[in-house]
Amino acid sequence: MKLVNPMELRLLEFAGKQVEPDIRKLYDMREVIYDQKWLHATDNKDLYYMYRDLSYSKRDHNIIKENDLRYDITIIPPSNLGDEYVKTAGHYHPLVEGTEYTYPEVYEVLSGVAHYLLQKAENSTITDVVVVEANEGDKVIVPPNYGHVTINPSNKELKMANWVSNQFESIYEPYRECGGAIYFNLTDGNLIKNENYENPPEIRKLKPTNFSKLGLHKNKEMYKIIRDPDKLNYLNSPQDYDWLWEKFNI
Repeated sequence: MKLVNPMELRLLEFAGKQVEPDIRKLYDMREVIYDQKWLHATDNKDLYYMYRDLSYSKRDHNIIKENDLRYDITIIPPSNLGDEYVKTAGHYHPLVEGTEYTYPEVYEVLSGVAHYLLQKAENSTITDVVVVEANEGDKVIVPPNYGHVTINPSNKELKMANWVSNQFESIYEPYRECGGAIYFNLTDGNLIKNENYENPPEIRKLKPTNFSKLGLHKNKEMYKIIRDPDKLNYLNSPQDYDWLWEKFNI
């Protein structure tokens, strides 16, 4: 797995094929940028690259589809957004039909460092904020009912993979309407409150969720879980996994 012609399309070589990315550009995220003065003086540019619906073989592809899943890779080159570290746009997931749980997601840091900034919304109020710092080989589950932003706080490229249900589309509007996440991760290392949110809770810091019961082992490739797809059932049926969500104290 490697990048080719990085100055052009940023094609990803995966399973012997060259995959084109969906590209998130700076102006796609204008509503969620902290440093608006910098934004207005800056030309549009690529921020990060998303390679969706990947598989190593036709057999894997069929298993992934049969289990209503999707495997993606995202690459976030190092950059500053003015006073802020480069980040993803931020989004929520919808409710699983007939439940009070939104779809979860699980990430793996393939290289670099990531800050996962999670926020729980209840009746338009943010009731919990969690930051997870993850390094190469770490796994991080985004639990139900949390929106999330991924931040690259380093001078190295962040490359990460994710498993997620293919049964929904992400919801970006709440982040746009509020001018970003509830906290901004500035390049001086501080996390400062977004004034568009009322009474933001203090930040909880959690460790990466390397749960062996789910096949999530540090430094063991997460893609191979698809050979035992039952270990990914929580991505489509989170209502059956209260024991897992209790580990997050939610």
